[in-house]
Amino acid sequence: MWGAKVPQPAMFCRQVTPLPVCLKWGHTKPIQGGKPPQWRNALRNNGRTAPLPRTEHPRSRAMELNTEIPTAPPRDAATVVMLRDAAQGLEVFLVQRHGLSDVMGGAHVFPGGKLDAADTHLDAQTHLDQAPALLHAALGEPTTDVPTATGLYVAALREAFEESHVLFAQGAPGAPSVHPALQCGALPFNQMLAERALRLQTRHILPWSRWVTPIMPSISARRFDTRFFVAAVPADQQARHDGHETTASVWLRPRAALEQYWSGDMELAPPQIMSLAHLARHATVHSVLQAARHQSPPYILPESFTEGGERTLCYPGDPRHSVPTRALPGPTRVTWRNRRFEPDGGFAAWFTT
Repeated sequence: MWGAKVPQPAMFCRQVTPLPVCLKWGHTKPIQGGKPPQWRNALRNNGRTAPLPRTEHPRSRAMELNTEIPTAPPRDAATVVMLRDAAQGLEVFLVQRHGLSDVMGGAHVFPGGKLDAADTHLDAQTHLDQAPALLHAALGEPTTDVPTATGLYVAALREAFEESHVLFAQGAPGAPSVHPALQCGALPFNQMLAERALRLQTRHILPWSRWVTPIMPSISARRFDTRFFVAAVPADQQARHDGHETTASVWLRPRAALEQYWSGDMELAPPQIMSLAHLARHATVHSVLQAARHQSPPYILPESFTEGGERTLCYPGDPRHSVPTRALPGPTRVTWRNRRFEPDGGFAAWFTT
């Protein structure tokens, strides 16, 4: 099962492309400089379409159960779940992280990343379509300060641009268009917005959920406090992986993505798994966006326990979780077995209750 090839329909893109800038080992953003030795083997197939080597198969690299308890507090982060309506129903965009990434290498994720200091320093009056106070209120986090809340929106939109080439922005009349080279990190994001006189369209992304890595992380020794946003991909733009941090991309129905995870053809982390199970209950983009507009983003801090040699993650509403109120539809716990996270009751349990 692990050696099976991933089906690659027309909507699935995989290509290792030449890098105009390199990625430094231990970092996930392009930087200027030569290619460190750790990356040379990964770049030998530049320009050729090819499956990942077996040693970089997602389940063989990304999903190793973590046994460390980190001492650093969770880092603020943001991610965008991009959606579209297709002939067979709602589809979601996923990118595959480079196999050498130090965070979830080889796994499929929604475009996203950590909050950078520059995200909180963007001139809101010039480059945002909503006032920071409105963004703070929409995020639904009274204890988060306004600059951080605003920066999370900026981070989400920046990551969507950097990792999927989708730019949620509107140019001023007569402003120059965005040159494709800018999508490779030629300019800092804030500088690009200033030079192109662009205003980010924060109204196009809606808060969906907030996931905090457990105190005992399941698959990584790092902790993040990640805000998930949902958005319809602009009709005039094409989402695609960047060829640097991400090496493949795919549009899939949420249930189909979970089927690929179950069969071992795709690797996913618990927040992505549970988000897909949640989205599978919606038939259209409109349905998801309407739900986002009429709910407060649920706060999910999983709690774990080990029993019978198996690690189990519990979510709010589970009898073993400290929060008695359910936060999400679907199973309230998943257990690491068969080298994957499984709900009690098997695959069908993702879509019940």
